[in-house]
Amino acid sequence: MHHHTDVITCRNFVDGDWRDAGGDPIDRHNPATGDLAAVAPRSPSRDVDAAVRSAVRAFATWRKTLPAERARHLHRLAEVCATRVDELAVSITREQGKPRNEARGEVTKFVSALHYYAEEAERVSGRTIPNDTAGFLSIVQKEPVGPVAGIVPWNYPIELTGWKLAGATAAGCTIVLKPSEYTPGSAQLLSECVAEAMPPGVVNIVYGDGETGQALAEHPDIAKIAFTGSMRTGQAIYRSVSGITGLSLELGGSCPMIVTDRADVDAAITGATRRSFRNAGQICIAINRIYVQDGVYDEFVAGLAKAADALTVADGLAEPDADVGAMTMSETYRRTLDHIADARAQGARVVAGGEPPQSDSPGLFLRPTVVADAPDEALVMHEETFGPLVGVARFTELGDAITRANGAPGGLAAYAYTTDTTETFTLAGDLDFGNVAVNNVDAGIINAPYGGRRESGFGSEHGPEGLENYLQLKHIRLRHNAQ
Repeated sequence: MHHHTDVITCRNFVDGDWRDAGGDPIDRHNPATGDLAAVAPRSPSRDVDAAVRSAVRAFATWRKTLPAERARHLHRLAEVCATRVDELAVSITREQGKPRNEARGEVTKFVSALHYYAEEAERVSGRTIPNDTAGFLSIVQKEPVGPVAGIVPWNYPIELTGWKLAGATAAGCTIVLKPSEYTPGSAQLLSECVAEAMPPGVVNIVYGDGETGQALAEHPDIAKIAFTGSMRTGQAIYRSVSGITGLSLELGGSCPMIVTDRADVDAAITGATRRSFRNAGQICIAINRIYVQDGVYDEFVAGLAKAADALTVADGLAEPDADVGAMTMSETYRRTLDHIADARAQGARVVAGGEPPQSDSPGLFLRPTVVADAPDEALVMHEETFGPLVGVARFTELGDAITRANGAPGGLAAYAYTTDTTETFTLAGDLDFGNVAVNNVDAGIINAPYGGRRESGFGSEHGPEGLENYLQLKHIRLRHNAQ
């Protein structure tokens, strides 16, 4: 067990044991206080190769285990992690910045995902196909693709690890995980849980920065890469993999929300407040821009500004129930301030937030910010800020709002509020996004497919599809001569 103030020392987890790695160490500091939280290796290609070799060796056995056995291991991993929810949550807060209660929720969802995919492991089935010749039968079965690489971002370091780890291993694949260099400590704690529950080599972890990730993505023995992160990095991985490596990319994007005159305005304000500012806006499906119809525009803007100003911003360890903690990276902190300045320069009104809170904290804190009357040309209305900022614009005709919503890069998630049936189905059908949430802001649930379109990538996580992504088809044609 690690205490709240311990600096977590991370070591690569390979073949069921921990190993020292070469390369200069990575120091990760708490973005709220500046205190050292974890130290991790910067693994060179030889350490990546050792982890992949471990996954290749383990795959020979794991692929042939019965689904019920794989399910037992995943249920066991969930049970072990459930005993360490608080410890995992604290490590997330210390490295990533989100409030501790929110981090607890993340770990709890991770545990649920493990249980879910343990059950899905036993539901994989093929089919038989009649032939047009007597005495023949065709069987289609599904087999694991092979050792996979899971490259995980820092915004949900444990939950997003779970989607890849659980889906892949439930399918019969082995996996090498590369956590973000900003959140290595939580992965170290997870490796301790894995050691108790999974056979050696089925789950491996290597630490490092972009060069380590590139070495993993380019490794010839990796059959598939599952990546969640920025469009820029995703595009680089897309270009760097060999032509026979499978790939799924979840790359975020600029997510819109549409509020019509027929909406429940109070519900829309509540939803927008949650999905714009939760995790300090550092969510792939965070609302970046909101289009509000003329009749409710002023009411909505006033209500959202008031709700944003009411949110508490604080160190997530000192105040576990704070609404917004520290931002994780100075890069996204600066970008958020740049987007606010750009909106102001283009004539938009900052109606809430717009600056750091009044405190002596050295951390990366920023008040939740609402920018009203934002022109489409403003950066906040077409670039993913990934910070606690949302732009609001007016519309008159619904078709115009849908066109503008579809006009920015990315197609991961869109939101809409209306109580009109025709508007509901128009929005659901015409918004070109992989996930569309109407009258709610939970665009993803564990038992339904979750993935993007266009610049937001391809492939699905969640649902049976999140396991199917790690399977490949085999056609077996039998001649049995029975008449």
